[in-house]
Amino acid sequence: MNAMTDIAPDQAAPSFLDKAAASADRAEKKRRFKADPEFKAAAQKAYDVTADELRQFVEQFESLAAEKSDIAAQQKDVMAEAKARGYDTKVLKLLIVLRKRDKDDVAEEQAILDIYKDALGMS
Repeated sequence: MNAMTDIAPDQAAPSFLDKAAASADRAEKKRRFKADPEFKAAAQKAYDVTADELRQFVEQFESLAAEKSDIAAQQKDVMAEAKARGYDTKVLKLLIVLRKRDKDDVAEEQAILDIYKDALGMS
């Protein structure tokens, strides 16, 4: 006997899981379609193709990430060599950033910077 409900466990109402399992059994019995091996094979083939394509994307990305890591290590080596020869690597990195930008934008920014420096008496 269950102390909370005073009902024997074998007489207890069916649980949610019991009801769900019974419902699934009834649904399985109501199926009217036969298994189609051709459909199943086609679905498996589509899955295999998708998995192969996905694997190719992942492997390509991993390869690029490895190359990126190698390039970053080479860049670090170049900066270390420049520093060993006495160059200021912070300024070198600034020059690299400036070279990537449009020359007119850099000139305009420099002109504004000069105006601001004059206004603050920093010229």
